[in-house]
Amino acid sequence: MKFDTDILIVGGGLNGTVLALALAQVGFESIILDTLPVDKRKHAAFDGRSYAVALSSQRMLSTLGVWDVVRNKSQPILDITVSDGKPAEGASPYFVHFDHCEIEEGPMGHMIEDRFLRRILLDKLAATDYVTHMAEAKVAHHEVDLAGATVSLADGRVLRSRILVGCDGRQSAVAQRSGIRRTGWQYSQSSLVCAVEHELPHQGSAHQLFMPAGPMAILPLPGNRSSIVWTERTKQANVINGLSSKEYLACLRPCFGEFLGDVRLAGKRFIYPLGLSLAQSFIADRVALVGDAAHGIHPLAGQGLNLGLRDIAALAEVLVQAARRGQDIGSLTTLQSYQQWRRFDVALLAAATDGINRIFSNNNLLMRGMRNLALGVVNDKPSVRRTMIRQAAGLTGDLPLLMQGRAI
Repeated sequence: MKFDTDILIVGGGLNGTVLALALAQVGFESIILDTLPVDKRKHAAFDGRSYAVALSSQRMLSTLGVWDVVRNKSQPILDITVSDGKPAEGASPYFVHFDHCEIEEGPMGHMIEDRFLRRILLDKLAATDYVTHMAEAKVAHHEVDLAGATVSLADGRVLRSRILVGCDGRQSAVAQRSGIRRTGWQYSQSSLVCAVEHELPHQGSAHQLFMPAGPMAILPLPGNRSSIVWTERTKQANVINGLSSKEYLACLRPCFGEFLGDVRLAGKRFIYPLGLSLAQSFIADRVALVGDAAHGIHPLAGQGLNLGLRDIAALAEVLVQAARRGQDIGSLTTLQSYQQWRRFDVALLAAATDGINRIFSNNNLLMRGMRNLALGVVNDKPSVRRTMIRQAAGLTGDLPLLMQGRAI
């Protein structure tokens, strides 16, 4: 049976578009099946989040020809301060300070707003050969056989490829149709996300405050602006999100503090429920899962996008190597190489973020004392700080070539 393309990608978000770009660079043809229209994907208010793009992810985007455009919209992260805290009391005197000068490679990452990154990727996609972006394309069903995958769309069209990749989020329909089950739980927390303008410059500094209800991240954006990821218990978060802008700021200020002077909202506000969701397998016959479709973790480490990009780099490299050896790119043997490469890394970070959230998101006096002691000890150990900086920058472990800034 004739193939319409080499790879069918279900999901037109960040992971789907970057995967298509990575595959096109090595000559694979792909079709992106996106349920949303392009103009909605490009709308400035589509998603209020900003992303911490780790140094290794930056290298990957540079290799794909994206970073030179993204750079102008980004803010380097020069240092990070992590501390315990309570609303209206400020940060604990015990903290860990991570400075980019402790590594030789430069800033440990950059902040970029979703609205800019998404548009830049879609524009790059439109100018790329080997990629077809099918907007408003809803998958009704898929099935696999020994040779490939067949996808039936809701409008009656049928497409066939050698492999099907699910980039369709935590509720992945590709995973469900493939019989892949998930493990996870809800945290009874939600993140309130917004951007703020502030009176004083942030100097490229990021701050992570662990409050009793959950962490608050203050992340530098270009200019005197910062992205806020403010975690509260879900019931309280819903109440706060329903307040007027004036009342919302009145709730935010005691947590945010006064170190950046007066603050005001800069744009719309968003709310996202938090949970852990791990696919029990990242692969099935002729199917691979990438990004949130494979793993959704707590955002406190700011690694969600970076994990997805590392999935993409690993999968693209595995498929290229299989093709060069004359092997079937969609066989379970090929896809198992991808899963083996990614499972441990994902499981380790998921366990770490889950554990840190449980340890820090409480007001137990004994636990607070132990946390403060641990933060102080780590801050006095330069070698430990350096190791943690390199991990946050994505410079450790078995890195795919794209993450090293090298073409496949």
